[in-house]
Amino acid sequence: MNKYYLTTPIYYVNAAPHIGHAYTTIVADLIKRFKRMQGYDAVLTTGSDEHGVNVERAAQRTGKTSKEFCDVIAAEFQRQWQMLHLGIDHFQRTTDPKHARVVNDLFNRCRQNGYIYKGSYTGQYCIFDNLYVNEAKPGDLCPDCGRPTETVTEENFFFKLSEFTQRLLDLYESQPGFIQPDTRRNEVMSFVRQGLTDLSITRTNIKWGIPVDGEAPHVFYVWFDALTAYKTAVEDQGLWPADLHLIGKEIVRFHAVYWPAFLMAAGFELPKKVFAHGWLLFEESKMSKSRGNIVRAEPIQKVMGADALRYFLLREIVFGQDGSFSYDALIGRYNSELANGLGNLVSRTLTMIGQYRGGVVPPGTVDPIADAARQTIADVSAAFDAFEFTRGLEAVWVLLSKLDKFIVERAPWKMAKKPEAQADLDATLYTAAEALRIATVLLSPVLPQSAAKIWAQLGMTEPLESLRLDALTWGQLPPGQKIGEISAVFPRIEAKDAIVKMQELETIVTAEQNVMLGKAPKPEMAAGVAPISDRIAIDDFIKVDMRVGEVLSAEPVKGSDKLLHLKVSIGEPQPRTIVAGIAEAYTAQELIGRKVVIVANLQPRKLRGIESNGMIVAGSIEGGKAVLAGFLEDVPIGARLK
Repeated sequence: MNKYYLTTPIYYVNAAPHIGHAYTTIVADLIKRFKRMQGYDAVLTTGSDEHGVNVERAAQRTGKTSKEFCDVIAAEFQRQWQMLHLGIDHFQRTTDPKHARVVNDLFNRCRQNGYIYKGSYTGQYCIFDNLYVNEAKPGDLCPDCGRPTETVTEENFFFKLSEFTQRLLDLYESQPGFIQPDTRRNEVMSFVRQGLTDLSITRTNIKWGIPVDGEAPHVFYVWFDALTAYKTAVEDQGLWPADLHLIGKEIVRFHAVYWPAFLMAAGFELPKKVFAHGWLLFEESKMSKSRGNIVRAEPIQKVMGADALRYFLLREIVFGQDGSFSYDALIGRYNSELANGLGNLVSRTLTMIGQYRGGVVPPGTVDPIADAARQTIADVSAAFDAFEFTRGLEAVWVLLSKLDKFIVERAPWKMAKKPEAQADLDATLYTAAEALRIATVLLSPVLPQSAAKIWAQLGMTEPLESLRLDALTWGQLPPGQKIGEISAVFPRIEAKDAIVKMQELETIVTAEQNVMLGKAPKPEMAAGVAPISDRIAIDDFIKVDMRVGEVLSAEPVKGSDKLLHLKVSIGEPQPRTIVAGIAEAYTAQELIGRKVVIVANLQPRKLRGIESNGMIVAGSIEGGKAVLAGFLEDVPIGARLK
């Protein structure tokens, strides 16, 4: 049996699991199930990335040691995956002693081959994203997350990434499928063509990390450590190289540039594919801890079941692109396609077999539906092979729509009253049940729990997970088979009550996770109102020089979805250049001519290579949307706010 080894990211333990983590892991679980239907020995690895200064600080907040803190968060990830019924074969923790041996082996191989050297580095480092910020100065903010960087001076081991520029480009050209989708491939190739610089792979100013053998006080830097977990999980099992690394698009550079370069340097085989999917947005705004709009999977699972969430994520979102989540859309798609669609078809069909044929599957078949079912098997197989899950599910629902129309047109309830129509009734009922059997098999990687219920109601005794896709053909439902007990697989959900319940549970789960992460509980306040931070003296406030400005020009900052490059007049001889993170709330065009409030006496800072001289004042409402401060009256440009 051929192997198929796939991985999710090794999730960082500075955050408890949320729906973004669940999305990636659910898709990986689907792919694993589908590959097993194709006859592969499919193995899935996920895990927890547990080292770094962020973890040290989070552990200190909880009063735990770093290891104790990691134990708690790693256990929470594992609990979540069990709750969602995900088939995880290996949960690889980076604090596993075996992992330390594999990381050091990779390091030693790279070093022996001449790709590692010792040097020193002074620069700005973002502890939140675990990366050095090139060209940044003390006080600058991280261009990715916007939070303060720290100045770091230390002795490091460096990896000669600069020597892999052409080798990586050759890889991307010779294997176009190595990075998918094509948008991510193009981004990575553009980045590499600019030339690569050597990469720091150890730290000496923190203790919480894997020690470099014989090189104390060096510990491995997060990416050399975390990425290697993919190999650690299957060391000596004959499963390397990975057939698929499934990741979010924000970490594609690390997986498609750094990781293959490390492996090339060590002489190891490369993974076959890196697929970087899009972001999961909450009502069109990216979920983030800073916005406070993160959604957890657990409340949805408790109210609607894990399959409802799986179906929504895989049906609603074109895999590889950004997709939007909302409770209304989740319940709407569930009710229309699962409850009223598939669930209703199953209930109607089996109820008629029970009523008209004593619960025994009759003989007979109708060719038009048989032909449609055969085509659906081919269409779903092709779509899932290409990771086009939405298209595959659309194909199943085309079959279900044809089946529904078929039942309405044939009207078996009328046939049952006519003695001369009994053979046609048999054929109609058999055809409907057989089409549902095939649909159930095809849907089983997406809806594993629900498909198992339908399978049992059809009276099937062969384990659903044992079926192979290449053996799935029309006519395998045995006539004379007794159907099982009929019950609603997808009971209809009342949106208003369900949303209230999920939001209540979301509040509870969030509070529980905050305790795990050492975050102090926030005082109870009105919905959407942020708590007051530490009070300051009037002497501190008067140091802030806020002025009225007018936006003269605005344009998006290249390579950023959040930032706008503004020219703002505050009455000085030359307009100010300001980079503002408001692109998700305002278009460039609608800002031109608008009067705004700016903080005028901030130290200049560089964002995306642009020096920003000031800050726009805005409020943040629920969902993280920025709302600019403004004026009802006509206030002169340059006026100072008091």
